[in-house]
Amino acid sequence: MNAPRRVPPEAPARRGWCPSLARPMPTGDGLLARIHPPLGRLTPDRARAVAAGARRYGNGHIDVTARANLQVRGVTDATRCGLADALAAVGLGDVRADGGPQRLTLTTPLAGLEAGLVDVPALAHTIEAIGLAVPRLPPKTLVAVEAASPGIRLGSAEADIHLVASTEELTLHLAGDETWWQVPGADRSTVVAAALRLLAESGQRRMRDLRVDARADLGSLGLRPATPPVEASAPRPGLQLLSDARVALLVEAPFGRCTADALDILADAADALGPETFRLTPTRGFLLVAPDRQAADAARQILADAGFLTRDDDPRGAIAACPGAPACASGSTPTLTDAARLAEAFRPFAARGLRAHVSGCPKGCAHPAAADLTLVGRNGDYDVVLEGRPDALPAMRLPFEAALERVRSADSGASLAQIFSERPSGPPTS
Repeated sequence: MNAPRRVPPEAPARRGWCPSLARPMPTGDGLLARIHPPLGRLTPDRARAVAAGARRYGNGHIDVTARANLQVRGVTDATRCGLADALAAVGLGDVRADGGPQRLTLTTPLAGLEAGLVDVPALAHTIEAIGLAVPRLPPKTLVAVEAASPGIRLGSAEADIHLVASTEELTLHLAGDETWWQVPGADRSTVVAAALRLLAESGQRRMRDLRVDARADLGSLGLRPATPPVEASAPRPGLQLLSDARVALLVEAPFGRCTADALDILADAADALGPETFRLTPTRGFLLVAPDRQAADAARQILADAGFLTRDDDPRGAIAACPGAPACASGSTPTLTDAARLAEAFRPFAARGLRAHVSGCPKGCAHPAAADLTLVGRNGDYDVVLEGRPDALPAMRLPFEAALERVRSADSGASLAQIFSERPSGPPTS
């Protein structure tokens, strides 16, 4: 395949930009180049190539995205082509040059490791091939693919098309529609292709933006209403025993960020565990497969020492954060530093199942949905949003130190509404 044509970067005028290697995005710390590992999987050697590229052509910082992609930060006009060529040489180059999605599918971390279930990676591979044949497919198009099992773990993925497969049937959901549909076995590829063409030809950016009657056109393909699958929470960092006695180790990059050195350590740990490739996860992390519990425990300790989240009680896992200032030109606060400081104070609230979000601006790139507590950077301070999206009306505005002190000094049983209520004796608000 010919290398995609490289086009000049453009200023990110809105949330939703989809950078690639050939089309990096300008941001506060230089150009951001996104890497789309095939089916979200990496060999240790490919991971080392990304780490080497981040050092040589970027600033050494790597993001892990909620779509299981990687981003190299700090790339420049002088180094962008070198990075693209180096990663294309190891099989991590862009796959299309028409502005469409570089990777179309998202699967659960355990896809292909669950005994007795349908081969989700094979189905995802087929869908990727179908998508490459659909011109004008919007760049953010996403097809979530998973096996029918006791729980659904991609419900928050903002998928345009959600597929749940078993050996007997395939059920389908289109964003913006309340109905799940059963797809006839012989027509799986036909139906998926038709849904993708419907979106491509609509001129809309996402399936949820289509008119109801447009989505209903797929009913002519023989779909029948199906029972919606049961949703479940996403897997958390830690160990999970697989059916063949191997052990899956799920780790997360704190706030979706790691260094090139940390990625090298991860690659070495994966290499030591055996030939299984490791996977990027929608929880901004990685899943490694160990031959037994002892090997998994050893890898877990190594990765914990490297800064990864390896346990489900790590309070950093309860907080989403974007790069913030100075890495992002839209941010006015050092969100990563502030999120790390907030995490320990937030521990008792995380233990209650509450979640927080530290966002550099109202776009909320790290977590566009609602959180129990969202701090939104504004002119160096933070708007405090309770149980809302980053662009919701704030309850108040505080300097970070004041917000942190309220959390740190609060009774662990207090509600966030109580903590961030206007109090004459509390820290001043602006």
